[in-house]
Amino acid sequence: MNKSTNFVGQHIFSQIISLCKRDVLHPVIKDCNANRYYKKLKAYEHFITMMYAVLSRSTSLREIVMGLTLAEGKLKHLNMDYVPPKSTLADGNKLRPSKFFERVYHHLYGLYKPSFSDSTINKEVLKNLFLLDASTFSLFKAILKTSGRNSMNGKKKGGIKKNTVIHAQSLMPTFVRFSAASANDQTIYPHLNLPENSFVVFDKGYTDYSQYRYFTEKHIYFVTRQKQNAKYKSLSEFGLTDKVPDSILKDELIEVSYKDPNQQPSNLVLRRVAYWDVNGNRVFEYLTNNLELEAIQITNIYRFRWKIELFFKKLKQNFNLDYFVGDNQNAIEIQIWCALIALLLLSVLHQQHQSKIAFSNFVHLIGLHLLNYLSIEAIARYSAKIKLNPLINNLFNSS
Repeated sequence: MNKSTNFVGQHIFSQIISLCKRDVLHPVIKDCNANRYYKKLKAYEHFITMMYAVLSRSTSLREIVMGLTLAEGKLKHLNMDYVPPKSTLADGNKLRPSKFFERVYHHLYGLYKPSFSDSTINKEVLKNLFLLDASTFSLFKAILKTSGRNSMNGKKKGGIKKNTVIHAQSLMPTFVRFSAASANDQTIYPHLNLPENSFVVFDKGYTDYSQYRYFTEKHIYFVTRQKQNAKYKSLSEFGLTDKVPDSILKDELIEVSYKDPNQQPSNLVLRRVAYWDVNGNRVFEYLTNNLELEAIQITNIYRFRWKIELFFKKLKQNFNLDYFVGDNQNAIEIQIWCALIALLLLSVLHQQHQSKIAFSNFVHLIGLHLLNYLSIEAIARYSAKIKLNPLINNLFNSS
C-alpha cells in the first residue's frame, strides 16, 4: 500500500479556495448585493469558475466549462452546485460588475496582509512607502483605444492600462484603476487616497507640478525623476560634507514655474538631487518635496521603485493574461482581478509553507496538478534534485 503523505483528501484547487471559501466571502457578497438579478450564476460560483480559469491558464470559455465539467465529481469540495454553461458564464462576465471582484481582492488583502510583513524593511520611511506605476495589456480587438500609430492597414488592436499602487512592505496592490491604454497616466491622481506622512514613488510619466503642490499641502512626500527638458531656477545648495557619498553630485533647492489648473502662473520650490550611477555610467536627477532625509536616502527610495516592475513581471509571467476570455471591458477587468486574487493567495501559501522553490515554479506546479489530490505543502517544499543518467553526464562533460 502506498503510504505517501503527499496525498490529501482535497484537491489542490480546493485547498487554495479554502482561503476564500463561501463564509469568508459572504460579507462582500452581501455588501455588494452581488446575487441580485442573477438567478443562475450566483456570485460565489462565478468567482470559483473564474479562479479556475486563471489558475488553469484557460484561454477560452470553452476550455473553462469543459475542464470543470470533466471534473464534476470533484466539485463537491468547492460547494459548487453546477458548472455554468458557456453562454451563462459569458453573460456573467459581461453583466456582473467587476467591482465585486475588486472588493473580494481588498477583503482578502485585509485578511492576509500580515502574511506579507517583510522583516528586512526596518526604516520607518519604507513602512509608509507606496509605489505607483502603470502596466498595459494588449487586447485581441479594438475594445479600448491603445497608444501609438496605426498599422499599415489602418487597423489597431486595443489595450487596457492598469494603474497600480503597491505597498512597499507587502509588495501587493492597495489600489488599482483601469483605463484605456491611450489615457494619460496623470488621470489617476484624482482617485488616489494616500495617508498623511506617507511616501509615494513614481516615474517621469506622472510629472504634474500642480499635483506636487497638492502632495506638499497634504503632507505626502514624493520622489520622482526630473525630466531632461525641465526648466528650473536654482535657489540654494545643501552642503556636501565628508559623510555624503561621492555618488551624490548635487543636493539643492530649486524653483519651477508652471500654470495651475486655472491657467494661472505659479511657482513651486522642490528639492533636486543629482546622483552618479557607477554601474550605468550616467547621472540621475531626482525631485522630492522632502527636505529632511539625507540625499542618499532619496536615491535609495527611488531605486526601490523597481519592485513594482518586478510585481508586473510576476503577474504577467505566472498568469496567462495574453488571452482574455471576454470581449468587453468588464470581462477583462474581472479576469485581471482574479489573477490578482490568485497571486495574493498563492503568495500567502508560498510564504506560509516557507517554500524554497522559486515562486514561478510553485505556480507552474499548482497549475499542472490543480485537480489532483496532492498536498500544497508537498509542492511548496519540493526540493528533489534531478539525477541524470551517468551516460548523459558523460556526454555533457565531453562537450
